[in-house]
Amino acid sequence: MHTVRRAEGRDIPEILRLLVQVNMVHHNGRPDLFKGPTTKYTEAELAQILQNDDTPVFVCADDQGRVLGHGFCILQRFGGQLMTEHDTLYVDDICVDEAARGMGVGRAIYDYIVDYARSLGCYNVTLNVWTCNPGAKAFYEKLGLKPYRVSMEAIL
Repeated sequence: MHTVRRAEGRDIPEILRLLVQVNMVHHNGRPDLFKGPTTKYTEAELAQILQNDDTPVFVCADDQGRVLGHGFCILQRFGGQLMTEHDTLYVDDICVDEAARGMGVGRAIYDYIVDYARSLGCYNVTLNVWTCNPGAKAFYEKLGLKPYRVSMEAIL
């Protein structure tokens, strides 16, 4: 049985461990852009992120309380002269521990995020996926996500 909940300070060591796994997927796919092994955030930065309601982080834990995955989100508010007013919950990162993949952890985190976004009255949930991570792209497509914009590059 998996339980998804808001991340707490006690989860920081496990979140940092998972962030290294995320980093290495990107480093292995694009070593020209991503250093490795490292993490996106420091312990102190994570502590601040966890306290901010605009940057909710969720973890999925097993019956023993072991963190199997996480989901980082950012609440974004749009509106003004150009765009309609709406809130988006941007999924900055979903990671499932390499040892727990294929066990429904990623889906549980994503479903929790969608329910959370609905509870806030968000219009949509968005995320980016690197083309060097085809497994993640296939996972998100299986969940029903579709592209709504594409980033392109020319390496100089």
